[in-house]
Amino acid sequence: MHIAWLGKKSPFCGNVTYGREVTNALLDRGYQVSFLHFAQEEESASGSWREVSRDCPEVPIPFLYKSQIYTIPSLRSSKVLTKALRQLKPDLVHASLTLSPLDFLLPEICEELDIPLVATFHPPFARKPRNLTSGTQQLTYQFYAPFLANYDRVIVFSQIQQDLLIRFGVPQARIAVIPNGVDPDKYSPGLAKLKTQLNAQRIFIYQGRVAIEKNVESLLRAWKQAEMDPQSKLVIVGSGPLTPALMSTYTEEMGVIWMGFVADEQERIQLLRGSDVFILPSLVEGLSLSLLEAMACGLACIATDAGADGEVLEAGAGIVLGTQRVATQLQTLLPIFQDHPEMTTLLGHKARERVLDRYTLSRNITRLEQLYAQVLQQRQIYSSTPV
Repeated sequence: MHIAWLGKKSPFCGNVTYGREVTNALLDRGYQVSFLHFAQEEESASGSWREVSRDCPEVPIPFLYKSQIYTIPSLRSSKVLTKALRQLKPDLVHASLTLSPLDFLLPEICEELDIPLVATFHPPFARKPRNLTSGTQQLTYQFYAPFLANYDRVIVFSQIQQDLLIRFGVPQARIAVIPNGVDPDKYSPGLAKLKTQLNAQRIFIYQGRVAIEKNVESLLRAWKQAEMDPQSKLVIVGSGPLTPALMSTYTEEMGVIWMGFVADEQERIQLLRGSDVFILPSLVEGLSLSLLEAMACGLACIATDAGADGEVLEAGAGIVLGTQRVATQLQTLLPIFQDHPEMTTLLGHKARERVLDRYTLSRNITRLEQLYAQVLQQRQIYSSTPV
């Protein structure tokens, strides 16, 4: 089966990781994959993903602007995409939606070419619109819903997301819940030198964007107010618009270590393996791959109930916080996790068990294969039905 994957390869974000992991897994299972993504031609030619050397054609789609959150295509983008799909003749298009105006034209383009269309809908969300950020995200779901109803299938990561889209008018039959997944052989507990490098006994870690919706400042404020032991360190992995201001306020003298953006996957895995506790204080989320990666590496995990993250940690796989007064909750929890390593060890075991039970990449790729087969079968039945 030939899959035309439409997604992102830069700048780095969860959508990029999702596209890399899923397309590489499909290639491993014998699928033919073409990768269409927003890039200038010279940017596409310098790609370093495994697909480039795995006979996976790449097609650059022209754009005017792209960020970790949204993309503005050029006026030529729909024509370039249509021409590419007509030449590639894929069996199915899978769009990992990039919050772009092109998302709304895809059903019309694929209908014209008679190609089944599947989408993965990534935007983060909150269970309830408690603040401006979460309210804006719910508006995104409400705005997209009429267009998503025209896709053959829309993949979301949790039951909560499905319920939200149904409430906004997307037929349930068009929605499939397939969570994110990680490779537990690659993301696994192991030896690391981080504590020696940082001269630390206990390491707490955050991995992700340093932006308002991630609520990193609440974590930093809680760390400062908890007056943690000098042998405990808080490692911040990632960058974003708030980095300069927060770095100047929360310094290494307070036990805060700013690693910046780490591109190398093996280096990120080593950072996780060397840590004890992973913290995700977000106000809105989808289903965090960073959280699943930390769980697979055997870290005790603390996360808010934003998006589906609370669902991931429910029933004892981790500690779930409310999205209000996060700093106050963390100020209480941080010293407990510092002083009771036996508790973090137990929660780390439970976190990895949860990943093995529900969130392996292999299991979720199998469900994706089944979805592809269903969509193709339904399209064949529809095409053969007399009008």
